[in-house]
Amino acid sequence: MLMNWFFLQVDTVGAALQTAGAVTPVKEISIIDLLSKGGVLMIPLALLFVAAIFVFFERLFYIRKASKIEDNFMNIIRDNIVTGNVGAARSLAKNTNNPVARIIDKGIQRIGKPIDAIEKSMENVGKLEMYKMERNLNILSLIAGIAPMFGFLGTIIGMFQLFFRLASTGEFTIQSMADGIYTKLISSAVGLIIGLLAYIAHSYLNTQIDKTGNRMEASSAEFVDILQEPTR
Repeated sequence: MLMNWFFLQVDTVGAALQTAGAVTPVKEISIIDLLSKGGVLMIPLALLFVAAIFVFFERLFYIRKASKIEDNFMNIIRDNIVTGNVGAARSLAKNTNNPVARIIDKGIQRIGKPIDAIEKSMENVGKLEMYKMERNLNILSLIAGIAPMFGFLGTIIGMFQLFFRLASTGEFTIQSMADGIYTKLISSAVGLIIGLLAYIAHSYLNTQIDKTGNRMEASSAEFVDILQEPTR
């Protein structure tokens, strides 16, 4: 008898759940509609996102172009300098468009001067090339910092609006509160995502710049070693 009563209660609860599910369909909303509920501060967040994308790809293409150099470039420079054909080495370096070639070109121009003077001239060119590669990276760093703040500010403004409406109309239900809160949290979520993407992009580009910088330093050291080799 007790078991029959238990199964009867389970069947009743299951039927109630099925009935509730039938009369309360799950609401669906598109991404565009969801983002549009984030408030007016979604506009500056969208602008920050576009700026981050533009700066990332512009710097990425520039850095990749700067890092490309023929594998035998330094070997050709070595052969020309060791054999005394400085003009050919200078022509190769001058006609090659990348930071390593420009550093080597400056070193070739200073051949005949003390090694310290040559190294200093090449170091100055290297600093200039690093500056060119790092240009506008601070924009990504800025976006990574302020995008979450914009998102949080949008949420604060939205919450003020929500509670003001509740105080004015006196309408206080769980559904109205939930609808208002989740839509106001959208700006915070979007701001955090944009800030995270900008931070990752900034870190990735810095890593690529460091790799190119290490190659520039290695080429400079190799060029100094070439100058100290005996001529043939």
